[in-house]
Amino acid sequence: MTNTIHKGLLAFVAIAALSSFAFSHDGDPHKEAKASMFTGTETTAAKTVLAFHKALETGDVETARSLLADNVLIFEGQGVERSAKEYASHHMLSDMKYLQAMKIDRIEHHVLQYDGIATSFSRSQMTGMYKGKSIDRTSNETITLINRDSQWKISHIHWSN
Repeated sequence: MTNTIHKGLLAFVAIAALSSFAFSHDGDPHKEAKASMFTGTETTAAKTVLAFHKALETGDVETARSLLADNVLIFEGQGVERSAKEYASHHMLSDMKYLQAMKIDRIEHHVLQYDGIATSFSRSQMTGMYKGKSIDRTSNETITLINRDSQWKISHIHWSN
């Protein structure tokens, strides 16, 4: 019986792979996969996340701060910051300097938006020179947002490499 299940599973995988190739756009089997790496990025919550990224990357302290909930919880490396005020007074400026020195290529970004909460999951490739060191790393980011008074605010960030 196990052999029958194994053969059935192999047949299913083969059919799925062929279907994916046959129905891909413009004969490019990778084009659909690439498109599916960015989902939900047209939502209003995603626009808040993108505005936050832009503010950090351009050194716009006021905009970056305005997009954070006052009680935001930020996990970065081994550290934690427990408010927008704490982040703005500690790591925000160094994060901005770092990001301004990097070339950032977005690899993947998914945003799930519900009634009053949204989650953003993204991966980026960062390359450049910072403090005399060559950087080439993939960064992972999870952001949770809450909608209060018809405005999305970032309530949690988790950054890791």
